[in-house]
Amino acid sequence: MPLKSLPFREIRRRLLAAGWREAGQTGSHVKFAKRVGNGLRTTIVPKHREVALGTLRGIQRQAGISPEDFERL
Repeated sequence: MPLKSLPFREIRRRLLAAGWREAGQTGSHVKFAKRVGNGLRTTIVPKHREVALGTLRGIQRQAGISPEDFERL
């Protein structure tokens, strides 16, 4: 299935299902964090009705989740 833009609420649902947690918000951007080994991984998600495809790809890359795995969440 080809990747398409998604609303913030759907991206949030998928990140939470993958073990991420909301770590804060600045304006219209929400920070998600997840412990990975000894470190902390973060990704920023704009709280928009539709998150653009390029932005979604960046979120997946920062989160370390492949598009296929993200689609299955």
